[in-house]
Amino acid sequence: MKPKVTMIAWNQNDNYVVTAVNNHLLKVWNSYTGQLLHDLVGHADEVFVLETHPFDSRIMLSAGHDGNIFIWDITKGTKTKHYFNMIEGQGHGAVFDCKFSPDGQHFACTDSHGHLLIFGFGCSRSYEKIPDQMFFHTDYRPLIRDSNNYVLDEQTQQAPHLMPPPFLVDVDGNPHPTKYQRLVPGRENCADEHLIPQLGYVATSDGEVVEQVIGQQTVDQDEQGLEPSVLDGMIRQLQLQQDQRTGADQESASSGPQNGEGTPRRG
Repeated sequence: MKPKVTMIAWNQNDNYVVTAVNNHLLKVWNSYTGQLLHDLVGHADEVFVLETHPFDSRIMLSAGHDGNIFIWDITKGTKTKHYFNMIEGQGHGAVFDCKFSPDGQHFACTDSHGHLLIFGFGCSRSYEKIPDQMFFHTDYRPLIRDSNNYVLDEQTQQAPHLMPPPFLVDVDGNPHPTKYQRLVPGRENCADEHLIPQLGYVATSDGEVVEQVIGQQTVDQDEQGLEPSVLDGMIRQLQLQQDQRTGADQESASSGPQNGEGTPRRG
């Protein structure tokens, strides 16, 4: 197998460079002379995560698709700590990303099964207040493309990045209490009545009708003449303001034809 570098990272003081190679080895190099100092052995699959400690120049974290997370002392070429991400009944979970906290006392990782793993010193009581399952209600909504090839949310016919802040739900789609909804950026200062999502029945692309959290009215509701909620009014007002700003930006940037579908153009 031809060796290929999959990731590269400098340590905190830039004296060392660590490279991850597709033969599952990590190599530590002197960044000034290019001399190979250590081969770090432990991973059994490709490594795509290399994170340096925020202030300790000796420490480097690595994680990969084999589910292993290592803390290395790169000056000595030795393992300091090791964790294997075993998931009961499902084998191991590949680790996709890791980040240190600014104080260097904690680090967080995400895996292929949607788990957030938090490691560090101190008590874990503060994390126990958060529900085990947290999803956005829009996470698995189907998408479509309009005539201009722009991506739209199938249910609301809006560009996903212009939709209102989503609601937090569990794995079955049940909304969490309002105190958790305030954790969503954009909902921090909403009144309680605006943090209670509406439940409705939505037809999927396969024709199956499922219960789903909806954050605004659908076209069917408009046609039936149903009275809009306060949240719907806020969403429509924000959408109108966004459309006006987008239109003004387009007019000042270009005199070309505007998008007849009402879909905002990308910069």
